[in-house]
Amino acid sequence: MVDTMAPLPPFIRSTRMARTPVGAVARPLPGLPADDEVLLDAPDDRLGPALVAAAGDDWEPAARLLAGTRQRAEWEDRDRYAHRLAAFARSRGAWLDAWRAAAPDDPDVLLLTAQLAVDRAWPSPARAELLREVSPLITAAARADDRDPVPWRVALDHARGSRAGHRYFEELWEAAVRRAPHHHGCHVAALRYLAGSCRVPAQDTHGPRAPHTPGARHDSLRACFDFADRAAQDAPADALVQGLPVRAAFACLTGDGSGVERAGVARSRLDAAADRAMALSARCPAATPRYAELRNLLTYVLVRLDRHRDALAQLRLIGPYATSYPWDRMSDDPLGLFLELRADVRSVRLGPVPGAPDSGETGRGRRAGTRGH
Repeated sequence: MVDTMAPLPPFIRSTRMARTPVGAVARPLPGLPADDEVLLDAPDDRLGPALVAAAGDDWEPAARLLAGTRQRAEWEDRDRYAHRLAAFARSRGAWLDAWRAAAPDDPDVLLLTAQLAVDRAWPSPARAELLREVSPLITAAARADDRDPVPWRVALDHARGSRAGHRYFEELWEAAVRRAPHHHGCHVAALRYLAGSCRVPAQDTHGPRAPHTPGARHDSLRACFDFADRAAQDAPADALVQGLPVRAAFACLTGDGSGVERAGVARSRLDAAADRAMALSARCPAATPRYAELRNLLTYVLVRLDRHRDALAQLRLIGPYATSYPWDRMSDDPLGLFLELRADVRSVRLGPVPGAPDSGETGRGRRAGTRGH
């Protein structure tokens, strides 16, 4: 689901003017994979075989993968796999059609069918009208397994796209968090709804709730941070929701969802969001697809905050795993943009790099001459 493309920041525009000449070989960056080793949206070891089988119209590996996530209550992985499998089915859907024919009431095929229907409707100018027609598919997926929060995340996205009222969204939100109080995908859906609605969220004993009170745009950004901060504070230390505030920072820095940039949000709050996401990143395994999107997003935010040494540390943790988001919000060549930013960060004079003797400087706030902003 693609929102309005954000403006290209100046520090990225300058690097795009200096691509490697045709025929030249890019110099490897110390401590980082070579450019030709970096992959965009690479699947993990479980998803990869399912996608390969689906390319041959074999749906059974995908069915086993999703059934396993449901049986083990691996809701974050299930949500990520549902997104990726539905995206694949948009261009090659014969395997999903065969699965539906063989097992029309399977909770996993119902989930993919609902996700695919929402994805197909999203780019259309008639999005709201088309999405209202797919409501029965989401209802069927939600009823198929009452424990599963992922259909409710689909429902939250659907409600945002179809411009559903705040009371209805709040009912969906409460149903989602009853099933998984700290589910990352549901929180992201609620954050996007909040950013787009310019409303202030309420809170009760069950945690953050959906927005319902009118407010100005700068108040909406602060409300996004309030929502994200409360969710992160309530979540376990290793939960992906710990990274939710850095998504609010991204919305603030780019206007993603709200059309404004940093309005009414203090720099210290942006730094605190980045710090929390860095702490989560440090607790997670390095160079793994599961945490790649978090680290790609965090890298963007750190560079926009002129924290280039911290950004370089995240690039090392990313390893070869670039993700379309957030780079596709600024370019139709997300991998190219990621590689250009990576080279730019490494070329900035940063003082000592991680692992070298420390000069007493920190990464936060250090500027890089004319390359900063």
